[in-house]
Amino acid sequence: MSRLEDLREKIGAREARIGVIGLGYVGLPLAVEFAKAGFRVVGFDVDVRKVEKLVAGESYIEDVPSAEVSGALAAGRLRATVDFAELSRCDVINVCVPTPLTKTRDPDISHMARALDDIRKRVRSGQLIVLGSTTYPGTTHELFVEMLESSGLRVGVDLAVAFAPERIDPGNQRFKVREVPKVVGGETPLCTELAAAVF
Repeated sequence: MSRLEDLREKIGAREARIGVIGLGYVGLPLAVEFAKAGFRVVGFDVDVRKVEKLVAGESYIEDVPSAEVSGALAAGRLRATVDFAELSRCDVINVCVPTPLTKTRDPDISHMARALDDIRKRVRSGQLIVLGSTTYPGTTHELFVEMLESSGLRVGVDLAVAFAPERIDPGNQRFKVREVPKVVGGETPLCTELAAAVF
């Protein structure tokens, strides 16, 4: 059985460890939803204050009640850290970092590039990397696939890469993360299939 077929089974059995890079208004709700769905989730952020609040069971995002954070922590389903070395132990890595506009109204992909560099240093066979940050067309292939394949791994064979644009509408009490359909697109059909299985 290939590492990606093994990943499919882990996802189906809720045994895959999910990583979420960026614990802002997109990443934190996603991390909590994965934990509620039965996955073990590790949230990564460079902001020590955010991580400390989460470790204490406190939410800083209006749409995520502190009770959900503390419940996921107590169940052993959610952890938060600034130690990106733990990415190597994640089976699925979601990139949910900000992409603000520059003065020229272009997306600032510096946070995304940093996240990708953290992943590249620790990528291994059998992982699914999902870009969720808002960005321009072609980013998944031109930035993620090319950088990850420079490690010697082949996308669609050794690891999977997909794009699943964020779907958060902050403050909307009627349509939360779970109620809004998720669109996914993978670099290969198998990548798409694995991403769809996660979401």
